[in-house]
Amino acid sequence: MQVIQFSSADFSYGTFPVLSDISFSVEKGEFISIIGENGAGKSTLLKLFNGLNRPTAGTVSICGLDTRSAKTSELAAHVGFLFQNPDRQICCNTIREELNFGIHTDPERTERILQTFGFTPDASPFSLSRGQRQQIALASVIARNTDILVLDEPTTGLDYRECMSMMSYIRKLNREEGKTIVMVSHDMEIVQDFSGRILVLTGGKLAADGPARTILTDRQLLEKASLLPPQIADTALRLGSGFADIFTVQEMTDRVGHILSAVAVQTQDVHI
Repeated sequence: MQVIQFSSADFSYGTFPVLSDISFSVEKGEFISIIGENGAGKSTLLKLFNGLNRPTAGTVSICGLDTRSAKTSELAAHVGFLFQNPDRQICCNTIREELNFGIHTDPERTERILQTFGFTPDASPFSLSRGQRQQIALASVIARNTDILVLDEPTTGLDYRECMSMMSYIRKLNREEGKTIVMVSHDMEIVQDFSGRILVLTGGKLAADGPARTILTDRQLLEKASLLPPQIADTALRLGSGFADIFTVQEMTDRVGHILSAVAVQTQDVHI
């Protein structure tokens, strides 16, 4: 089922064009990353999902609602939005109040999320670290139980353990609850590990749309977007055609193991 539809959408700040002729659709349950250079228009694009930005031309449809005419509150029933800066989102004095603040929040779900994240319910969000505030902002979005989660740099300010814990939970929501995930990230390792599909935005235009494996092994495309491939894909590309199909650590391990085994057999044959 299609839940998001962009049709030739443009967006401008006054007379300054930012996005041009953006067209794509998203099916329910997809996990999509949007990547591109700084200033490509990624955050501006995300705000078209929930009505914070309205297309200046073309259309954006969210769960059948035209964002040009739908109220932001109507769109909020379908789209949970995580801002890049949690301090633009957090507004309550305790973590429990923050998670219960949004419309359509289920208190029982809030309590489960508090336990999952290990929050102290009555603690003040403003006394915590940047990474912890980011987790609280995400938890408040998840508490609203929307079908679509739009995440602008969700791992900003997190250490590796926090990052993997958060992303694993987001993947669980995608796989077990069928949430549709749309994420902007500059971390190509995160994009590789968690995304099924990638949109590449450059200069305000959609340069590519395809499976993660295809996009992240296209060096020419990534260079156009001022991005580097994830480490394993980059290593595989540097090793040449014999490794061109390698995309994951496991695939690299298996390929190297196969080569070493073949060399060992050849060496044994020579000795014999």
